[in-house]
Amino acid sequence: MTKKKENQSLDEALKAFIEVNHLEKGLDQVRVQEAWSRVMGPGVSNYTLKVRLEGNTLIVYLKSSVLREELSLGASRIIEMMNEDLGRTLIEKVRLQ
Repeated sequence: MTKKKENQSLDEALKAFIEVNHLEKGLDQVRVQEAWSRVMGPGVSNYTLKVRLEGNTLIVYLKSSVLREELSLGASRIIEMMNEDLGRTLIEKVRLQ
């Protein structure tokens, strides 16, 4: 077993582990789902069936066609709020279904 010559913080070690094992996409999926619940609140979350990230597109499956129409009017604001919550520009488009 080889030892690293320099000390590494836990944060740096975790980031390196995630990068080496190509886990970014999976973590982004989880972060997006959690952010959706936080940003949209329980009212919208209760009508949400599924949230997923495909490339730079956020795809949201909703139970209500009325809610889907309402949210589509504020799609650009949803993108802004989600990216702000995530701390980086991860989402460029929203598709509501």
